[in-house]
Amino acid sequence: MLNWQIGDVRITQVVELTTASLGPHLLPQATPEYLESVPWLSPFVQDGRIILSIHMLVIQSRGQTIVVDTCIGNDKPRSYPRWNQMQGDFLNRFEAAGFRTDRVDTVLCTHMHVDHVGWSTRLLNDRWVPTFGNARYLYAEAEYAHWKVEPQIYGPVFEDSVQPVFDAGLADLVGVSHRINDEIWLEPTPGHTPGHVSVHVASRGEEAVITGDMIHHPCQIHQPEWSSLADWDAHMSAHTRHAFVDRYADRPVLVIGTHFAAPTAGRIVRDGTSYRLDY
Repeated sequence: MLNWQIGDVRITQVVELTTASLGPHLLPQATPEYLESVPWLSPFVQDGRIILSIHMLVIQSRGQTIVVDTCIGNDKPRSYPRWNQMQGDFLNRFEAAGFRTDRVDTVLCTHMHVDHVGWSTRLLNDRWVPTFGNARYLYAEAEYAHWKVEPQIYGPVFEDSVQPVFDAGLADLVGVSHRINDEIWLEPTPGHTPGHVSVHVASRGEEAVITGDMIHHPCQIHQPEWSSLADWDAHMSAHTRHAFVDRYADRPVLVIGTHFAAPTAGRIVRDGTSYRLDY
């Protein structure tokens, strides 16, 4: 578990799992030869394969507890064998980090993929119910409109992890630049999905951005033209990523990767004709 202080804002990472098995399917461009040729990538690589972390980020701001993305979840029927009917201890880890599900005020969703909405609901008496029963769940309107009609390849993700939140009356559709409070707002980063957003944090002159899947792995900072095979629009994704790394390069803005393994966060700096993560 890692945490970061951004002015008055506290951000805490709660990890569900890490994996080195998805890389060849997600970013086949990241060959072992390439990964070994870029020394600064070493913390994010294992045996010549990229490491991905699936984690939640909990923001404490203005007396609010705000959850960003809710990982994979337990008991969910999924076509990917390692995630099917998973039985993990994520909620115990969440509580061990000092949080309670009934004291979460807001749940933010960068996008509605399988590994970002899973713990939005949990199975109770054979029904999917919201895990954070006192929270408002915020979804970008464009993202909701897309996945309401578009099936997901991993299983009934919308049906078991999104629709029950709406059925419970806890969901709000918002714009892609929605402001949660004066310290936290959404930042549109489309391409991976139609309504994908990142989360911007600013307090007392300090800043951070939570990427979502606009960047899956730090190698895409070095090679922003590399889109993942999971991207809805590869050209748009690459354009968004190029603009992002150029905008934040050499600025004192902490970039927190939604799938970056430890150390998970750093600052983007120019590195010759490209970029790297300074951690």
